[in-house]
Amino acid sequence: MRKAVIGMFLVSAVLTGCAGTDGAQQHTVGLPAARSAPLTDAEELRISDAQQRLIGACMRREGFEFWEAERLSLAESRTLGYVLDDVGWAREYGYGSRLRAEDTAARAANPNLAYRKTLSAQRRQAYDKALDGGLDVPVISVEIPGGGTVSKQMGGCVAESEKKLYGDPREWFRAEKTTGHLRSLYVPKVLADRRFSAAQEAWSRCMEKVGYDFRDPGAARQSATARSDRAAEPKVFEAERKLAVADATCARATHLRSVGEERERHYVAQLRDRYGDVLDIHSRLEHQALDRAEKIVGPRV
Repeated sequence: MRKAVIGMFLVSAVLTGCAGTDGAQQHTVGLPAARSAPLTDAEELRISDAQQRLIGACMRREGFEFWEAERLSLAESRTLGYVLDDVGWAREYGYGSRLRAEDTAARAANPNLAYRKTLSAQRRQAYDKALDGGLDVPVISVEIPGGGTVSKQMGGCVAESEKKLYGDPREWFRAEKTTGHLRSLYVPKVLADRRFSAAQEAWSRCMEKVGYDFRDPGAARQSATARSDRAAEPKVFEAERKLAVADATCARATHLRSVGEERERHYVAQLRDRYGDVLDIHSRLEHQALDRAEKIVGPRV
């Protein structure tokens, strides 16, 4: 659940580790790879952990201290998709509001940020340069599906870690950003699809039977998110947990996830004429990175 972000925010993201227990909640599932199975949460976390390990080793060679991001348990690190159908997880964590609050607090107290603040202005500049190349490093840009451009600094220990995992950081950046933004093209089609809509309506009827009036899982989760800043209060969290359990139970009863996954594969396949090459590249590089990460760090449990 920890992934680097783009541009000037990169330094902070690498130092703290990016978390996302709900990072994918607008989407049904992860984007299917073309010829290999998509990576699981556990496999993506292993790549992320390996990158932290590589960045730390690189920074220490450059003469700086570096602490790897905290490795949460696999259950605590899970990314929620649009459909939550794990009843056991929902019973334990609700929609993950307390996990997000704990992660936010942990990132704010991250020792890398505290250490960087102790450095002189000159050493801080050297630190940033060692980490991601600093302000003068080359920037790579890629046009994304749906319009717009995203850019990223390409230097320092971050670029070195990506090179060791993916081979060519530029090729990986283009493939990862292009593939990720394909969601803007296919997710609306999935949500509007008659089969998925029918399953979602069945989910809504199921929820109504247990006392909840929500049109779709997104609305249910949004209602809980609106109170997430009060998740520390036992009554508020209990209400979130109860709603999440009902949500997951109905999702399982109506097969909402499997219908969504099948419809997603259908609409992604329609994009292969234009984006097949980048889908294949993304899959190849991702699995290559996993093979290398498995030699660097162990799995989360």
